[in-house]
Amino acid sequence: MLRLVLVSSLLSAAPALALADPDCLATPAPIWLDGHVVLELYQQPAAANLPNYIDYAQKRLIQIAQDPSLSPEGLRVLEQPPYSVVGFQGRRAGFQRVMAVDEGMAACAGRSRQSLADDYLQRIAEAVRDYRQANTRLAWIRGTLFAGLVLGSYLFWLKLQLKTNAWLAHKIQHRYGEASPLGPSSGGGRQLLDRFLVLSFLREFVHLAVIAVVSYVLIPLLLALFPPTRWVAVGLREDLLERVALIASGLVGAIPDLLAVVLILILAVVLIRLSNAWFRQVRLGRLRIPGFYAEWALPTSRIVAFVVALIALSTAFPLIPGSDNKVFQGAGLAIGALAAIGSGVVTSNLLSGLMLFYTRAFRTGDRVEINGVVGVVQERSLVTTRLQTARNELVSIPNTTVLGSSVVNYSFARREVRQPVALSATISIGYNVPWRQVHALMLEAARGVSGISNEIAPFVLQTSLNDFHISYEVTAYLRDARTYRQTLSELLAALQDRFAEAGVEIMSPGQLQVRRG
Repeated sequence: MLRLVLVSSLLSAAPALALADPDCLATPAPIWLDGHVVLELYQQPAAANLPNYIDYAQKRLIQIAQDPSLSPEGLRVLEQPPYSVVGFQGRRAGFQRVMAVDEGMAACAGRSRQSLADDYLQRIAEAVRDYRQANTRLAWIRGTLFAGLVLGSYLFWLKLQLKTNAWLAHKIQHRYGEASPLGPSSGGGRQLLDRFLVLSFLREFVHLAVIAVVSYVLIPLLLALFPPTRWVAVGLREDLLERVALIASGLVGAIPDLLAVVLILILAVVLIRLSNAWFRQVRLGRLRIPGFYAEWALPTSRIVAFVVALIALSTAFPLIPGSDNKVFQGAGLAIGALAAIGSGVVTSNLLSGLMLFYTRAFRTGDRVEINGVVGVVQERSLVTTRLQTARNELVSIPNTTVLGSSVVNYSFARREVRQPVALSATISIGYNVPWRQVHALMLEAARGVSGISNEIAPFVLQTSLNDFHISYEVTAYLRDARTYRQTLSELLAALQDRFAEAGVEIMSPGQLQVRRG
């Protein structure tokens, strides 16, 4: 790009004006020709508006460049004090004035009047030659061929880029596609996001970013090959260079803050891993803390990791470049508003979930009854508890409901007090049957059920003397609380079989018979 320090210029159609008091411009105003800056004005024209003056000057330069009768070799500097005039020396028309330079212009340029005029002459001549050379038929043919070559290369690269992206997608899918977003990680723990999601996102982001950057660079390259669009290419190129320079300077200036952010994040990751390893030892029973149960290790490690991550993010966020931007501030306000709207229910469920962890009401895999729902605890989270019923129904119960309800845990006794949980069945037998016979039949039925444990002997209680029958209750202890329903069904079937074999009539729920005599 040609850049000429110019104070002011007067073209052939404008009269030469003497400026007694030069008014220098703080920012130079460029004059273009065929996508190149030929002159830069550093002085306000005395008798013309600056934008109109620049427009007139650019049109005059185009007229000169397109006039084949004016040769750049015919440019001369004619001294006519107080001016140095640049113009063409013709054979018939005489001297044709193009530009006049006075002392005010030279003062703003910081040069002598004669030196500045010679410089104008050289730059105008060079710009005219370049314009005429670029606008020949051969130059257009050469530009078209080169544009076709560039465009063909771009299409070949784009096809190769698409194939590479598809190949990477297949490789990632083949290696990590079977992973579950919340499934077990390679370390045996649980991870928030699996590698498939992360790698797929990075692959697609890099793919689109590379295509966008290469396409943006290609546009000014193609436009610069043809004179009518060269000025657009120059603008795009300058914009691209400015953005690259801005990003580079921003990155260089942000290196200390970025290093601090990296160190903070590394320290946070190290602390979280040390905390997880320490609590893992507690959970596995290799490390014991008085008063701290092993099942508390997992939720406590998550709380510690959350607190460490929160402190690290709050410390590192002000150091991130652009964190004081209004976009970040607006996003923060939006997130705060959403948190305020949903904080009531979410916070109560989170606190209830933490309290359930530390009250040790149940574990994953326990058979429980919560709010009238009986099932096996399939999943525990900080927000809900999920039960799997005997019909394989998954019931999600909010932790606030769980905390406010009575929880019956059928697996707790076996785990904590080393005692089996009991089940009971009640039947009604008439007064004509001796109670000792009823006890014996009920105990025999209980001992014959496979799910009944021999650790504690079953027993029978007479619970009430009704008007027409007596209520008997047999209590037996389970081997496994998870087989509660099956064992209870087998026990009831065994009671029916034993009493039927003995010829004793079960009167449940109630029967009335009229007998002779």
